[in-house]
Amino acid sequence: QLVYPYDFRLTEKEKTSICYLSFPDSYSGGLGDTQFSFRLRQSGGQRTTHYEDDGEYNREAPLTLQRESAHYFGYVYFRQVKDSSMKRGYFQKSLVLVSRLPYVNLFQSLLQLIAPEYFDKLEPCLEAVCNEIDQWPPPVPGQTLNLPVMGVVIQVRIPSRVDKPGSSPVKQFNQENLLPAPLVLPSIHELDVFRCFQPVLIHIQMLWELMLLGEPIVVMAPSPTVSSEMVLALTSCLAPLRYCCDYRPYFTIHDSEFKEYTTRTQAPPNIVVGVTNPFFIKTLQHWPHVLRVGELRMSGDLPKQVKVKKLAKLKTLDTKPGIYTSYKTFLHKDKTLIKRLLKGIQRKRPSEVQSALLRRHLLELTQSFIIPLEHYIASLMPLQRAITPWKNPPQIRPFRQEDFMKTLEHAGPQLTCVLKGDWLGLYRRFFKSPNFDGWYRQRHKEMTQKLEALHLEAICEANIVAWMKDKSEVEIVDLVLKLREKLVRARCQHLPVKEETLQRVGLYIETIIGSLPEDLQAVLHHH
Repeated sequence: QLVYPYDFRLTEKEKTSICYLSFPDSYSGGLGDTQFSFRLRQSGGQRTTHYEDDGEYNREAPLTLQRESAHYFGYVYFRQVKDSSMKRGYFQKSLVLVSRLPYVNLFQSLLQLIAPEYFDKLEPCLEAVCNEIDQWPPPVPGQTLNLPVMGVVIQVRIPSRVDKPGSSPVKQFNQENLLPAPLVLPSIHELDVFRCFQPVLIHIQMLWELMLLGEPIVVMAPSPTVSSEMVLALTSCLAPLRYCCDYRPYFTIHDSEFKEYTTRTQAPPNIVVGVTNPFFIKTLQHWPHVLRVGELRMSGDLPKQVKVKKLAKLKTLDTKPGIYTSYKTFLHKDKTLIKRLLKGIQRKRPSEVQSALLRRHLLELTQSFIIPLEHYIASLMPLQRAITPWKNPPQIRPFRQEDFMKTLEHAGPQLTCVLKGDWLGLYRRFFKSPNFDGWYRQRHKEMTQKLEALHLEAICEANIVAWMKDKSEVEIVDLVLKLREKLVRARCQHLPVKEETLQRVGLYIETIIGSLPEDLQAVLHHH
């Protein structure tokens, strides 16, 4: 019905998808307000974003919170109430916030403020809110922002890549005597994982392995809320490792990718998809892992834990909750986590404390797995003394899986993790997954940039005049062109180089040009 700001361009295909994704697609008798999220593939080519500083934000943000380039997130507030004046007897409407940022808590909190007002006052309300949001500062990683909207100030910290993983956000911000007191969000994006994972706590390790390996998973849930929270909780459980596969927190039969995902002519894609329509039980039963969950209820004791069942049992319509898979975990189950969580339930610990426990467990598991890989890849970097000013920097040595496996005997996960099991088998499977590919490319890019930076520093330390003594004009001109190119690249790619180093290289170039005959100087300056 309405898009704000008016100049926000969506293709027809995107509009249709957003419409279908903004409503529950299976009968929900529940009245009232619900909130959920979706993620949508952008169609119709790259568009220029309003943010020219994407690069800067993405360099400083944690990998898991980078701005998406090819997907939109949709955050939905859906209201369904009885209304006899409507043809269907119900008032049904959704307000959707579309963003490239995965800030689920911030945007859902924002919708809780805006949506009820919007359903009441309609368009003028959105106009006022958009004017306020236009004044918000851009999200700068590491900063705490005060975001005024509708008489409330939302206070939130934007996480940064240099934050220590697993450190809790600073509890009390500087209050600056804000009146009224701000609405402080403890995290911009972290879900209450204890609540989300309630029915599957005893299988958390299996789910972690499936996510690590990028396996295709269907989450079948009773509502878009449960479906989207479960999918987002799953994709967050590898942090700080980035989950590099596709994921759809909520997916309907009207989706343009429906055919692509339900075809049986090829293997299911590496994706986690959340669905609510029972029709999917039939169309997705060839997928290797199906997690069926019921409504989430916070109760005083450990909620009923689902069982792992054979996929063949999935054929019936009234499918019982369970994990339908034939997957055998590589690692043995960790009993201590469940004992701890149970103790927390008995002592009536708040959910956020339980969540922090669960998060720490997943973080330690991921770190035990990733640290040996980090050690090995660091050893592929050329030695600093091999970096000389007048030669191209040496190459990073290739990643050899077998060499890596040999390092595990004395420096494997067993050093930091008590879990026994087939770690080697897990690594071998991991090497075939998009998550390994994504991790390796990211590290390789960072190392290449580090090499470039070290090389520039070596050039700065060198005695350029001595080098030029016995060189021909051709060699000197060649050096000028190469140094210039390096300088441009360092600035474009924002290499980790000190500004003074770049300025010194600039001065070097001027010095070298100055020593050449005037006709050559003119040509080089013209360049």
